[in-house]
Amino acid sequence: MTTQETRTGRDETQEERADRMWGDLIQEVRVAQTGVQILFGFLLTVVFQQKYAQLSDVDKTIYVVTVLLGASATGALIGPVSLHRLVAGRRVKPQAVRLASRLTSIGLFLLLATMTASLVLILRVATSGSNVTWVVGIVVAWYLVCWYALPLWSRHRHSTR
Repeated sequence: MTTQETRTGRDETQEERADRMWGDLIQEVRVAQTGVQILFGFLLTVVFQQKYAQLSDVDKTIYVVTVLLGASATGALIGPVSLHRLVAGRRVKPQAVRLASRLTSIGLFLLLATMTASLVLILRVATSGSNVTWVVGIVVAWYLVCWYALPLWSRHRHSTR
């Protein structure tokens, strides 16, 4: 491209931008939905295992909190689909995209919390509690780098002002 051909932005209407952003958002949500639904499904089966009765009260509490976080994450990540279905054709797509984006961000945070709590529970049971805090802390730090630090760094580094 020559200098004259270099574009500094998109030439799109508000509705076209909303359509494009909606498509992008739905693709992102599909990935997160699949992960949270599989994790939540596995969590629901734990209570029916024989070993569940042998868990300490603390571990049972961690389990219940984990299930509630998973249910909340699932709700937030499925929310954009329901939102779209209920407002389709009402000419509010730009507003729906903003709300769906917020729900997705909340869902990703809740998914992070669910995965953290799941790790705590699994590692407490699997290792008798030794070094769980350090291991979970390292994994959560990795999630934070991948999910927040790198994207925020990229946005800051490559965004035009």
